[in-house]
Amino acid sequence: MKKNIGIDVGGTTIKSGITDQNGKILYRAQIPTNVNSGFDAIAQNMIKMLEDLLKNSNVSQEEIDTIGIGIPGVAKEDGTIYYCTNLHWINVPLGQIIQKHFPTVKVMIENDATVAAIAEYALGSIKGVKNAIMLTLGTGVGGGIIIDGKKYSGSQQIGSELGHMVIGDNNFYDCNCGCNGCFETYCSATAVIKYAQKLITDGEKSILTEKYTLENIDAKAVFDGYVLKDTVCIKSVDRFLEYFSTAIANLIKIFDPEYIVLGGGMSAAFDLYIGKLEKLVAQKILFKELPISKIIKAELGNDAGIIGAAMLK
Repeated sequence: MKKNIGIDVGGTTIKSGITDQNGKILYRAQIPTNVNSGFDAIAQNMIKMLEDLLKNSNVSQEEIDTIGIGIPGVAKEDGTIYYCTNLHWINVPLGQIIQKHFPTVKVMIENDATVAAIAEYALGSIKGVKNAIMLTLGTGVGGGIIIDGKKYSGSQQIGSELGHMVIGDNNFYDCNCGCNGCFETYCSATAVIKYAQKLITDGEKSILTEKYTLENIDAKAVFDGYVLKDTVCIKSVDRFLEYFSTAIANLIKIFDPEYIVLGGGMSAAFDLYIGKLEKLVAQKILFKELPISKIIKAELGNDAGIIGAAMLK
């Protein structure tokens, strides 16, 4: 029986896996992304990773049906990537390059949050659900949309760039896309870290400075400080939740999904913030007497990107 390959391209690591037709990962490989090396070098490293993956798993190219690639950006159906903001890619032919080296295999590229949503729909937290939205919270904010049991990417394949919804103005830093006020500049791990750093730089006292240099503060440290009732951490997390609830309420008004699924690194703190988040969302929705979309945590974790990419058809 034919197998599939899924590739999850991240800002730090590129992960890949060979799966069976049911999405079970049989073999794995990963390499560092090395963003600063540039697109050409990264593409060649991906090819070498795939060649090594096939060799080490004793699987031939002829046994592979598809290669699916999830990217933190958007791509055309021909495999050209419009842009990956955080990887600094604009109009690069990744699909064509991979296809040339694996001519017997169908190569497809899709947004990473969309492929994660596909995986969660097939095997995870929203299995069998008709309408759902997945939000991945990490370096940025990704969005995957399932409508009537099918992924939705829009007429130009850019319809699920939810992280670039503008939900505020006069933010203290601009998004990598060039706009000010994007969802991900308020609700990503990067945003939480930057705001804590800003407060400390502005003179506020915090336990964070006892354990970390300013540059080494991470999102986990901020959430840990939130539990310890540190003022800077409370302000940072409360700001995150205020804007996050606004974004979710807007998505509910537009899509009315059954579920909103949270994945990515920031979902590790799900149990800490879900109660307050639900209350804030409930205050901002339009029809308060009707059932509200359920906010749940993704189940597949770091495997969702590989599994969903391997399921692209």
